[in-house]
Amino acid sequence: MKRSLISAACCALLLLSAPSHAQQLSGIDLKTLDTAVRPQDDFYGYVNGIWVRNTEIPADKSTWGTYIELREIAQGQLRSVIEATVKHPGKAGSETHKIADLYTSFMNEKARDAAGLKPLRADFARVAAIQDKRELPALFAYLQSTGVPTPFSAGVSPDAQNPEQYTVSINQSGLGLPDRDYYLKDDDAKLKGLRDKYQQHIATMLAMRGDQHAAEHAAQVLDIETRLAKVQWTRVQMRDPVKSYNRVEFARFSELAPAFDWNAYFTAAGYAPKVSSAVVRQPSFLTGLSQQLDEVPLDAWKSYFNWRILESYAPYLDRASVKQNFAFEGTALRGVPQSEPQWQLALRFTDASLSDAVGKLYVQTYLPPETKPRVMAMFNNFVASFKDGIDKLDWMGPETKKEAQAKLAALKPKIAYPEKWRDYRAMKTSKTDLIANVKAARAWSRQNNLDKLGKPVDRDEWSMTPQTVNASYSPLLNAITIPAAILQPPFFNVQAEDAVNYGLLGITFGHEISHAFDDSGSQYDSHGRLRNWWTAEDRAAFKARAAGLVKQYSAYSPVPGYHINGELTLGENIGDNSGLSITYNAYQRSLGGKPSPVIDGLTGEQRLYIGFAQKWRAKLRPEAAIAQIKSDPHSPGEFRAKGTVMNQPGFYEAFGIKPGDSMYLPPEQRVIMW
Repeated sequence: MKRSLISAACCALLLLSAPSHAQQLSGIDLKTLDTAVRPQDDFYGYVNGIWVRNTEIPADKSTWGTYIELREIAQGQLRSVIEATVKHPGKAGSETHKIADLYTSFMNEKARDAAGLKPLRADFARVAAIQDKRELPALFAYLQSTGVPTPFSAGVSPDAQNPEQYTVSINQSGLGLPDRDYYLKDDDAKLKGLRDKYQQHIATMLAMRGDQHAAEHAAQVLDIETRLAKVQWTRVQMRDPVKSYNRVEFARFSELAPAFDWNAYFTAAGYAPKVSSAVVRQPSFLTGLSQQLDEVPLDAWKSYFNWRILESYAPYLDRASVKQNFAFEGTALRGVPQSEPQWQLALRFTDASLSDAVGKLYVQTYLPPETKPRVMAMFNNFVASFKDGIDKLDWMGPETKKEAQAKLAALKPKIAYPEKWRDYRAMKTSKTDLIANVKAARAWSRQNNLDKLGKPVDRDEWSMTPQTVNASYSPLLNAITIPAAILQPPFFNVQAEDAVNYGLLGITFGHEISHAFDDSGSQYDSHGRLRNWWTAEDRAAFKARAAGLVKQYSAYSPVPGYHINGELTLGENIGDNSGLSITYNAYQRSLGGKPSPVIDGLTGEQRLYIGFAQKWRAKLRPEAAIAQIKSDPHSPGEFRAKGTVMNQPGFYEAFGIKPGDSMYLPPEQRVIMW
């Protein structure tokens, strides 16, 4: 495994090290092509039709596709890394010893069964001891320090108005179901049915801890969550960074939400006296929460917090609790018939708790040193193509173009792994007590976040781990992150000509760079400051084009009766559409003016688009698809593939798309933002 991964990682920049033409492969998975389908009529079906027909979603997964396949590969790699530490943990207190402790404690089901709910007795007793609502602020602060959800969350992040310093940010929270619609859509039988199952699940779990009035308390929990859902902002509303930036002095929080002792909370949470204000993302939610704190009896709030505690720790308790938790969270909510194997659950917990310690071992084992500089060169090729694209925009004036070029020039790439690793020496671990390890990891994370207050923003810090199969853009840091784990098959093929690798991996570069200029990211400047750097005319032109994407994607219905929310997914759809346009241009740039080679009867341009569509091949269980539509800003894979190529001029040329073909969009309806 290790040997093949190193070979794969070396192809991170194929344009520098591609094999000779005689050795080149197309890189296309030809077995999945359904040649009975015309690409002009159903491109996704043409590229992935045979795969879709012949692939079954594994029993322990809610979805399956190229991304999940790569994640499974990375999980296998991590398993070898972590299980090696179990065999040779090193000295007590070392990072490898801590990794071994966490993994071993999770795998020890006998110890977990013997412990039952006893590790949570102190937390339940803390809730039971509350006699007055004035004690709730201290409870909020304590639960947040242990990672237990409360009606609002609070954390430290860069200040959008002053990116050199950190600020406290407060966000709405407190729901157990994926989105507010699950509580409020009475005309949707599926969502209403899940709501009923959720209440029964709460009652079952509470009864398992000995609650003699579990049904009554479950009804109280659902009532509180429904009240919170009614005053929450929608996910579309939360995408507006200007409306979501509201700085409030601590002294004025009592005007916003008078039923809560904010001074007591900020002191107990450790924010005061370090700072004297916070950014409130949804001010009206706090006002609504205050009303509910005033109206709902204390005993009902106690039921709510008992449930939040139990739910938060359920995956780490005895087998009976884990089984019941999965019956709802996995099967009812996402349609997954069986749980993942124990080792995979243990690995995920260990990885999340000691992410940089695990990542350091992962990089040492699976990533050769020459990969990072090669990928950096690929990144520079994409930046150059994006730069040319900005210059050629016919809808943007010179003043805004100058600002856009400055932002692009300042964009920071974070490739493969961080330069600095987090220090876990303060985290205490146990080989036998899983709940103690869960609490220790959560407390470390909370304290690590809190310690940032008063310090300059660390612009080199990573928000992802090297072993994560994903990528990201941070508008506050104006930085993209490309972790090591995606620098391998199926996103790479060392024997393939560049085209398919551009369509599989290269689009990741184009997509993340485009996030700097999507409907939300474009409201931050080159330094990550929330600032309007657009002329009024150019912003209007941008919004008009964005409206076209909203309309296009809102027409797609992955599950009968459920349409993609074009406004919620707009940022990701801009990333896909602009990213693929830049990817095409970058590939053309790599050819140096020469025609692309024809391999397996396909031109380079055709292979690029086919690779892109193969990247997004996926099958979802209906329950998982509904959850994604309601809560995820990404469109389901089929529509990321077909919706994006329909806007690309190069796609029409590569496959001869003409009026009358199902994949044809009239030129005036095609949208390329950048």
